[in-house]
Amino acid sequence: MSANPVHAAPRLRQGYESAALDAVLAQPDVLAVIGFGRAAPRSEDPRALAVALEPHGTAPLEVWRTSSPVRSGRTGGLAYSHDGRLLFAAMEVDERAGDIEAAAGDAYAALRTRTSALGYPHLLRVWNYLDDITLGEGDAERYKRFCVGRARGLGDFAPTSLPAATAIGRVEPTGRLQVYWLAAREPGHPLENPRQVSAYRYPRQYGPQPPSFARAMLPAFEAPLLLSGTAAIRGHESLHADDAAAQLDETLANIASLVDVARMHRPRLPPALGPGSHLKAYVREAGELALVDARLAAHLPAVPRIVLHARVCRRELRLEIDGAHG
Repeated sequence: MSANPVHAAPRLRQGYESAALDAVLAQPDVLAVIGFGRAAPRSEDPRALAVALEPHGTAPLEVWRTSSPVRSGRTGGLAYSHDGRLLFAAMEVDERAGDIEAAAGDAYAALRTRTSALGYPHLLRVWNYLDDITLGEGDAERYKRFCVGRARGLGDFAPTSLPAATAIGRVEPTGRLQVYWLAAREPGHPLENPRQVSAYRYPRQYGPQPPSFARAMLPAFEAPLLLSGTAAIRGHESLHADDAAAQLDETLANIASLVDVARMHRPRLPPALGPGSHLKAYVREAGELALVDARLAAHLPAVPRIVLHARVCRRELRLEIDGAHG
């Protein structure tokens, strides 16, 4: 009789922890700690950052850990930490009189250059938080200008090697573009959703530059599936414009489809969301935060979650969800 296969311990782990920030940062395997809202604890440690989105209720800390000791530092506005195989880095860029296109171009040019200089040339996952994401009409809409700047900053980047990503708007402006990301010494496996058109192939109606991201990323090493911001989009069209509950159901169907795709490459991933999954839901309307939270609790009672008040990149989309599954 053959023995059960032995798998290496995960190289990268994500969790939600209700603990003191200093106690978490004292642990040598912590790559990054992210807090949400005005009440989030602050630290000068390069591994700690705060996102200016208010949570529904009290949000735990989002903690990323590795299987090796972590070193960290700051240089020229870049905060970074790494373990010899994985890099987490973060920066904020002033918008300079509201020019989100220029800010995104500067941020992504710096991101690509400095990530490679640190020895981690392969982007796995990027988070972007900006003001007034759907302000403006037609091609002048801020998300569309952000997409133009992001693509310019990335430069000659093959669409089939794009990272997973989230781009979300703040409810309360700060005048800054916040970007943080995971990168590695070896490339991951970008994944697309058969229920959706790849974002980088969206038709012209969504702007002069299609969004530059993959629907999910499966790292080359033992790690969770990294889910991009996912919404109620089938093909390239938004669904259920006036129904948050229906949009949530459609979003979860898209996530389930991505899990199925990932398991074709890594069959040992759990077949459905569960205790090893962690989700963040971004909800446009304050009055629908409790509804989304309750519906997630009913559908996915074992899945840890954070629900945030935020703006989604299409005006008709009432929510978006990202996270990790493993």
